[in-house]
Amino acid sequence: MMTSTQPSVDRIALAARIAEASLLRGNFTLRSGKTSSYYLDKYRFSTKPDILNQLGSLFRERIETIEQGLGRVDQLAGAELGGIPLVAAASMATGKPSIFVRNAKKDYGTAKQVEGIITQGDRVVFVEDVATTGGQALEAIGVLKDAGAEVLAVICVIDREEGARANIEGTGVRFESLFTKTDLGVADE
Repeated sequence: MMTSTQPSVDRIALAARIAEASLLRGNFTLRSGKTSSYYLDKYRFSTKPDILNQLGSLFRERIETIEQGLGRVDQLAGAELGGIPLVAAASMATGKPSIFVRNAKKDYGTAKQVEGIITQGDRVVFVEDVATTGGQALEAIGVLKDAGAEVLAVICVIDREEGARANIEGTGVRFESLFTKTDLGVADE
């Protein structure tokens, strides 16, 4: 089991920093196809080292909690492109190896959809950026299961509170979020 040695993160300050960095107002179409008056641009917070460092600590805390309840976690996974810096930060904070899930198999080289080493029965936590309906996480869970992994949980940075929790938990996978849109002070306009 991992042990926490770093000071705890000021969650309120980090939520404010993420909102400041990523919140955009306007008319946006989301990956889910829904339209929204706001957009949380993951690249505007996942490219900032100070934010990634703190998120790594929060991921570590959540993974420790998951291990206490569900047993060992062998690997962490993230999807291209937005999940890669997040799973790297979580991997560095926990010391656990990571794997990357491509949106589609590449048609050259090894022609893999999962990059890194995954073995039958690996117990995996999937790290997500912003979850609306959970569509990308559900697709990645399917890919990971097809590769032989047991997906224990999804941890997203921000839950937009639009169905991701129910959709993911409906498949028997635990859902955790570091923050919700409410935590960030985001309201629909």
